[in-house]
Amino acid sequence: MKSIALVILISISSILAIAQKNVTDVTLLFDITVESTADSKPQVANMFNGATQTVYIKGANHRTEDVNSLGTSTTLYNGNTKTAVVLKEYGATKLLITMTAQNWTDVNKKFATVTYTKDAETKKIANYNCVKYIGKMPDGSSFTIFATKDIVPETTDYKNDLYKNVDGLVLQYEYSISGMKVTNTVASVNLRPIAANKFEVPKSGYREMTYEESKLK
Repeated sequence: MKSIALVILISISSILAIAQKNVTDVTLLFDITVESTADSKPQVANMFNGATQTVYIKGANHRTEDVNSLGTSTTLYNGNTKTAVVLKEYGATKLLITMTAQNWTDVNKKFATVTYTKDAETKKIANYNCVKYIGKMPDGSSFTIFATKDIVPETTDYKNDLYKNVDGLVLQYEYSISGMKVTNTVASVNLRPIAANKFEVPKSGYREMTYEESKLK
């Protein structure tokens, strides 16, 4: 009986290993939807019309591009040095904001005490099985996310403090802005290799400033 149980256990482990995709590179394209309320500001809602977010994860590095009607904001995070660069392009204005490891910690510290409760609800997003988590902020407000364990990035360095305690890759999350609920949902997942230059910091074309100078907080 012990032999049979061992065979079953090995078989289950093999199936789970096949189901999971351990990846070094993954690109996530998020669609953004907005739920307006009576208190919502129309100009803010319009900003999200057609907005997208693209996240590139390559090993310990990640690049996040947020595009909306006002312009583009790109964050380049170096997982080896724990530093980051934020590129902002709004019309003719092009800024390059440098962030030290301590700056990055300061930006994310407000999420350090977020707690998560795993929910029974599940659903498929972009054909990946996802589990629902309910996050609770220190002020008592809550939000939901859906994460998958079907895709396993090489490291978890791409996660900021908000998702560091979530078991899986987040494929949907929500947040509030100006009285509106904004939901980012993955529309497509690309597992092809990402060019290393995607994470290179531009050497010209931007006005450079420090995190403190930018008042990014």
